[in-house]
Amino acid sequence: MTYFKERSDVDNVNHPKHYNSAGIECIDAMEAMVEGADVDAHVAYCWQNAFKYLWRWPYKNGLEDLKKARWYLDRIIERMEKD
Repeated sequence: MTYFKERSDVDNVNHPKHYNSAGIECIDAMEAMVEGADVDAHVAYCWQNAFKYLWRWPYKNGLEDLKKARWYLDRIIERMEKD
């Protein structure tokens, strides 16, 4: 039986390439961007997800990721317009 063997220099769990570019991890940038921000938890979640999809779109899913980012941004905008 043949099993797929991942390359030893690729870590898709801890450091996936589509979240690690230019020497900084997306998750570290996401943590820094909300520090001190006066937004509720759900808005912060949507903000971080939009950022995540904007970060990875050229490395992973292209247009699909841009549409996902827009979905989260629209959710934030709708919530802000209600408030």
